[in-house]
Formats: sequence, structure tokens, C-alpha cells
Amino acid sequence: MIYDSNNVFAKIIRGEIPAQKVYEDEKVLAFHDLFKASPTHILVIPKGEYLDFSDFASKAKSEEISHFFQKVDEVVKLVGAEKSGFRLISNMGLDANQSVSHFHVHILAGKNLGPLIA
Repeated sequence: MIYDSNNVFAKIIRGEIPAQKVYEDEKVLAFHDLFKASPTHILVIPKGEYLDFSDFASKAKSEEISHFFQKVDEVVKLVGAEKSGFRLISNMGLDANQSVSHFHVHILAGKNLGPLIA
């Protein structure tokens, strides 16, 4: 699969689509998900062109991977998700219902999230 530079996250990175940002630096962007699955639902994306977790893990430099996950942790703390717990999710592929082909993680918090799979 080839990266689609017109996907919704690429457009958000370029500022073509507005987003309620929580954090941004030169490599990472975090923003509120419009389709909340919990009271706190933040998406964190690298600004590089990565299709999914596997693409990110195999193509990104170790410094970029480390920076990304350090910033995920920083965002968790910025939104207070560490206080009562949170779930970190990355969907990959059709069976996982990945809806945007740009690697991203969801931070879900703010209520009891129940069992992982019902």
C-alpha cells in the first residue's frame, strides 16, 4: 500500500482541516477525536508518512520512535489520563477497523472502559 498524502490526518498536519490540538511539535501532533469513544479521546500522530504501526516501527528511526512515545506519555499527563487510568490503542488493518491509513494511537480515558474485547 502506498501512503495517501490526502488522507484526513495529512490534511490536519498541513492545516487544511482544523483540529482541536492538545500538543504539537515538529514531529508529533495530538488532538481531540471528533468521534469520541470515551470522555477523553485523543489521537496522537507522527507527522511523518507512515501507514500503520508496522510501517512506523520498521521505517522510522529509533529517535523518532522514542520521541513519539515520549510525547504520547506527555499528552497522557497533559490531559490527566494517568490519574484513573487510560487505554492506548493502535488499530492496524481491516480486521482492526483502521479507518485512516496514517499511523496513530488513541488515548481513551475518563470512564471505566470495561473489558478490552466484549
